[in-house]
Amino acid sequence: MEKTVKLSDIFMGYRGNIRQLISRIVKRDDIDDIVQETFIRTYEADLKQKIKYVRSYMLTTAKNLALNHSARWDNKFNDSLEDFTVPPVELNSRSFEEDFESQEKFLFFCRAAEQLPSSVRKCFVLKKVYGLSQKEIAQYLQLSESTVEKHVAKGLLKSVQFMQEMEHNSGQSTQIKGSKITSKGKKKRVLSK
Repeated sequence: MEKTVKLSDIFMGYRGNIRQLISRIVKRDDIDDIVQETFIRTYEADLKQKIKYVRSYMLTTAKNLALNHSARWDNKFNDSLEDFTVPPVELNSRSFEEDFESQEKFLFFCRAAEQLPSSVRKCFVLKKVYGLSQKEIAQYLQLSESTVEKHVAKGLLKSVQFMQEMEHNSGQSTQIKGSKITSKGKKKRVLSK
């Protein structure tokens, strides 16, 4: 928990520098979303491996996100029909295991959102499920944009922690049940301790 608090403190202190950097690349309306995404990406990377230079990592991530956003926006309306020789949707069906994992993760997400405080849950769901910008959420809920940003960050942090705990507990309960489905769809007996 101490690592998370430290990372969020660094982010909150350095947020102005990140906003200033990306304001040169993207439109004003997109800045808050990219700043928020920068925190999310930094947090996810820090979970996998300790980041040695957090501020540099945040600035590089923000710059790359802004450049990618800008490139997507510029090319959004330049596509022609000839460019779509490959179907835009994958036609292969997903396996049973992938469908099950996807449904299980969605269930964990729903449970994670349910355990959030009401005001945090509203901001988090409007941002992550409905894709509203922080400005739109602030107007809709009649809150300040900084409050919305804090609620979304808190919702993300609490949800990730909850989902990791649920996945960990789910992995243990699968072994206790005594069977596991293999990649060929057959049940395989697993010994539990």
